[in-house]
Amino acid sequence: MVILVTARSPGLGRQAAVGWETCDMVHRIPLRFQLVALQLGIVLAVLTAVGAVTIRMQEQQLRDAYKGRLIGVAESVARLPSVVHAFGTPQPAQIIQPIAEVIRQASNVTYVVVTDRNGVRQSHPNPAEIGRPVSTDPSVPLSGEIYVGTQTGTLGESWRVKVPIFDGAGTVIGSASVGVLESTLAEDLYEDLPQLFGWLLGAALLGSLGAMYISKLVWRRIYKLEPEEIAALLETRDAMLHGLGEGLVAVDADGKVALVNDEARRLLGVSEEITGQPASDSLEPGIRRMLAAGSATEELVLSGERILLGKVNAATVDGREVGKVLILRDRTELHAILRDRDGALDVTQALRAQAHEFANKLHVISGLLELGEQDKAVQYLGRSHSDAAFVSRPLAAGITDHDVRALLIAKSTVCAERGVEILVSPDSVCTPDGTGDVITVLGNLIDNAVDAVGYDSTVAVRLEETSDGERTIAVEDDGPGVPEPERAAVFEAGVTTKPAEGINSRGFGLALVQRVARRRGGTAAASQSGLGGACFTVVLRTKEAELQKQ
Repeated sequence: MVILVTARSPGLGRQAAVGWETCDMVHRIPLRFQLVALQLGIVLAVLTAVGAVTIRMQEQQLRDAYKGRLIGVAESVARLPSVVHAFGTPQPAQIIQPIAEVIRQASNVTYVVVTDRNGVRQSHPNPAEIGRPVSTDPSVPLSGEIYVGTQTGTLGESWRVKVPIFDGAGTVIGSASVGVLESTLAEDLYEDLPQLFGWLLGAALLGSLGAMYISKLVWRRIYKLEPEEIAALLETRDAMLHGLGEGLVAVDADGKVALVNDEARRLLGVSEEITGQPASDSLEPGIRRMLAAGSATEELVLSGERILLGKVNAATVDGREVGKVLILRDRTELHAILRDRDGALDVTQALRAQAHEFANKLHVISGLLELGEQDKAVQYLGRSHSDAAFVSRPLAAGITDHDVRALLIAKSTVCAERGVEILVSPDSVCTPDGTGDVITVLGNLIDNAVDAVGYDSTVAVRLEETSDGERTIAVEDDGPGVPEPERAAVFEAGVTTKPAEGINSRGFGLALVQRVARRRGGTAAASQSGLGGACFTVVLRTKEAELQKQ
């Protein structure tokens, strides 16, 4: 067995090598030539099929034309009175033979043969055959039917027609057979073939020129690249697009999504199925507005609960715009960091102001003591204590969420320096829920209220919670309020009643609040505050609360 395998292995190796060499040779042929060869093969195959069908149809038309003529000649012979009367004479052939020959020559057929009811010839192009039985079956015409077909007789293979001959009483007394040789049919057919082949050759030339033109056009459209190069480019493109740390969405000229990379799907919260769908049906309104505007400047946009920095560039090919490309960066974490930084700066500034104020007060007290005015120094110290900016006020006992308590204390400290007092309802209740949704909602509502009011203003906070976990967060102020026609619009992304700072840095707080509320199955609404300003009420529900509401 070892010897057998060893003996056959070189052959198998050579076959495999030949196969690989053949494939390699095919791959080495430029794509342009492969396309030309493929199209030429298709053209030749089509023309061959067309030629075969045409020849077949031409032959059939020729046979049909001869059939009509042969039937006409045979019936005219069968109806001649002289032929019919001749069968009543002792020697019918003497009358029929001259008539048949005249008709044969006049009609340009190969033969006209008349037989009696016994199948004996009474006429024939070869007089020696007269008086002999026919070599083919005469039963069909002698039965009163017409026969059309190809048979081989004394003159050779012929296309023939046989019709019955009737006497005055309607009795079959003989038959008339008229035919033309198959070789004659072939000669007539071959006479038309050169013209047909000329047309086919012309079609082949036009097809070849068209194949070369199309191949050249395709070759140019693919930038003269070979299939292997195209595959490598596609692989590289996919690797680069899906490896980008920025989201990328491409929209074609028809407004349909052409490409979405992995980062864009993550940022937008969409699936890969949106490819090929209209952007108006698969993307959020803010994203659609950016694409419609086509602004090349960066601007913030809200997607879900993410704050994204987007930029739209026109996609052009040979100076022609074929679509738009949207580049997205995640600014959610950066936005939170900047917000925390701003809060820290506010605290730092407040501390600096307090330190400066305390230093001034210490200088006053030191001066009073040096002047011996101890009583006035004590009185001044008492007034300073009562006017302290950092007011320590206990929060409601029902607020057990430490994050919420810390947020309220930090906001109260910063706002006290700005002359804004935050009042927390003493009956407020807030327990930990394991999410940061309450912090997001409450922080944005307080910031919005503080930005809306001026010095010496009040912001009231009320937190409620039901037994099933439904939470209500209400923040109201004594500021200018929100006009009723604008109360629904303030929750849209980018909408603000305050001057913008930087790149659309405002107009997202209330939008985030509303989206958090919708995600939690709740609501967010603006109304008139009892303090005279605006009141924002947000309801957050747990899944259990939603089921109970239903």
